Amino acid sequence: MIKLQLPIKLQNKKKSRIHKKLGKAPGTITYMGDRDHSISTLDVIAYSDDSLEEYSPVNVDTLLEDKRDQIKWINLVGLSDEGFIEKLGKVFQLNSLVLEDAIQTEQRPKIDEYETYIFGVFKMLYLDEGQNVVAEHVAISLFKKEVLVFQELTRDVFDGVRQRLRGHQGRIRGKGADYLFFALLDAIIDNYFMILENISERMELLEEEVYQKPKPKTAHKIQELKKEVLRIRRYIAPVRELVGRLIDTEHPLITKDTKLYLRDVLDHCVEINDMLQIYREMVMSLMEMYMSNVSNKMNEVMKVLTVMASIFIPLTFIVGIYGMNFDNMPELHMENGYFIVLGAMFSILILMLLYFKRKNWI
Repeated sequence: MIKLQLPIKLQNKKKSRIHKKLGKAPGTITYMGDRDHSISTLDVIAYSDDSLEEYSPVNVDTLLEDKRDQIKWINLVGLSDEGFIEKLGKVFQLNSLVLEDAIQTEQRPKIDEYETYIFGVFKMLYLDEGQNVVAEHVAISLFKKEVLVFQELTRDVFDGVRQRLRGHQGRIRGKGADYLFFALLDAIIDNYFMILENISERMELLEEEVYQKPKPKTAHKIQELKKEVLRIRRYIAPVRELVGRLIDTEHPLITKDTKLYLRDVLDHCVEINDMLQIYREMVMSLMEMYMSNVSNKMNEVMKVLTVMASIFIPLTFIVGIYGMNFDNMPELHMENGYFIVLGAMFSILILMLLYFKRKNWI
């Protein structure tokens, strides 16, 4: 039996992810991401139609003690502090399986409905300073008066929602928690368009490179882009089904008014999935174009070499004949034999070039 040996770096990476989970019971809160030793912090935006407060609570236990009629957006940053996550889950009475998925960064996008809350896992995609795609795990729990967000990093795509809340812009301040849930989901999905625009620009540059100066590096770039498109598709494609489930749900936390706005999000999801499918096919065709272009250039080189060889074959034949060491070769004793042979060889050269030109071979 042949055993496939993984590279050492890949072995270590896979082991570091998997060994944490092996042997543990379902619902065990285990962080599986790459950002270990991060400090969990809480930020709260509490608002109503005529008021807004922002603060960082000192004690998690006091999060739900405020009895004022306000909607709370509770944002948790940093998922590796498992003890803090477990304590927060007890305050909100979250199922242990929910907490497990909330910090399981490899979890596929999903929506789960419980009696008192709705839980969703999504992938937040954005571009860093180097225009590289960053995929961040984010989980959102919707309660009657609260929206609890779990995310890995401080940076996110929710700045627009925060500005609308602070500036009393739009409908958020006058709506319920379900509308805030929709606004956060809408911000995540709208940012997918920026990612697809970046993919499109990179694809156009690669297409020009394939047509003009294809190099071995070009094939590597195409392969990397193909992997990235497939990875992004894995993150984005399920969201369409999840939004459809939110529209069709009978859960009392999602109102009919919010479902109207979710239909607009569903339209965006359909458009994004269509674009992803097109980009996937375009990346596949880019590699085919690269191979075809390289093959065509190789054929051009072979054609030039073949033409040159065809020209020199009859000339080599003539030289070979008169290079033989026989005594009885009458042409060797002709006074102008050398010039006659050179003239014949030059005439053959010109005739062959004219013939190739007429055939459009050169």
